[in-house]
Amino acid sequence: QYSPDNVAGADGDVDPTEITFPGCSCLTSSCVVSVCSCLSHGENYNSLCLRPTEKEEEYARPVFECNAMCQCGESCQNRVVQRGLQFRLEVFKTERKGWGLRTLEFIAKGRFVCEYAGEVLSFNEARRRIQAQTSKDSNYIIAVREHLHSGRIMETFVDPTYIGNIGRFLNHSCEPNLFMVPVRVDSMVPKLALFAAADISAGEELSYDYSGRFHNLPITNREHKSLDEDNRLRKPCYCGSRTCASFLPWDSSLFSTP
Repeated sequence: QYSPDNVAGADGDVDPTEITFPGCSCLTSSCVVSVCSCLSHGENYNSLCLRPTEKEEEYARPVFECNAMCQCGESCQNRVVQRGLQFRLEVFKTERKGWGLRTLEFIAKGRFVCEYAGEVLSFNEARRRIQAQTSKDSNYIIAVREHLHSGRIMETFVDPTYIGNIGRFLNHSCEPNLFMVPVRVDSMVPKLALFAAADISAGEELSYDYSGRFHNLPITNREHKSLDEDNRLRKPCYCGSRTCASFLPWDSSLFSTP
């Protein structure tokens, strides 16, 4: 079932449509940093493009867009992901990777491309679904972990297997042309937004790194050890990039018993 936005999962634990953020009180058509409460972490976008992280910034900035409670207009430059798909994309059959997604038009670096939308699940429901899968089943469940300044970790689980958008057709690549950023609009439940990592030509397949890394940053020894143990369970990677890691990324936490 097609849905452009996240929906509450069957367990009903998380409602991504709930509006819990207060809005800004800007009365201008487009919000500015020094005044807008939604932009307290700095400007998010510049001419529809995600502002790149500064070299000296050690961590990614959280992205909060203006929301349904804000006084500013629909044309506010801090409303990008919420506007949805702006490019013509096409689902197509790849040679070795099943279905894939490609763009039919040029996409400039930094532009928002699409969301990875589906049912938003609790950890327990995500783990139950993962453990019910057989080796023949495709796994679409994504686990996103955000590390907060307090040391806490926020987890978001999205499953577009039964209800979702075109994001479910994106393949993994060890050298992807998209990267994922959690973007918050109406509540703390993020939209998993995919932005162009470089200029993308018409006809090019769209991909991101399922591990959340970008351009295969080196992995730690501890990760290596657990990956070696898990290799027998992992699926081969057919991305064809120069830095291909041979296997698709793997997260064992959802497979473990409590």
